[in-house]
Amino acid sequence: MSAFADLLGKTLARVEVADDKQTITFGTTEGRVYRQWHQQDCCEGVSVEEIVGDLSDLIGEPILLAEEVKHSDETPEGVTPPENPESYTWTFYKLATIKGSVTIRWLGESNGYYSEGVDFDEVGQRGRL
Repeated sequence: MSAFADLLGKTLARVEVADDKQTITFGTTEGRVYRQWHQQDCCEGVSVEEIVGDLSDLIGEPILLAEEVKHSDETPEGVTPPENPESYTWTFYKLATIKGSVTIRWLGESNGYYSEGVDFDEVGQRGRL
């Protein structure tokens, strides 16, 4: 498993958000492929709630900021709280290049016994993109 900060200094060739908003794939110009996702289990759900910024600003320039910020069982200022969860975690992923910045906001909800976190790992290499 990789750390999200592993993207720091890398240049992205593509960023793809799955239609169900449960997976984001990052492909680098060196051919590395990373996945941001959640291993779904019983009694919980984790998905992308909002993307602030333009993902195209992340393409073609080195990543200058790759930061993860978590808020467990508290709602950050300016964010609408989830409805009636027993437990929840907001995870913000902040990325920036010289062209601009993007914040990806994930929400994980559960009954308190299951993971609400987002996984990030390198899933392989595909020649140069």
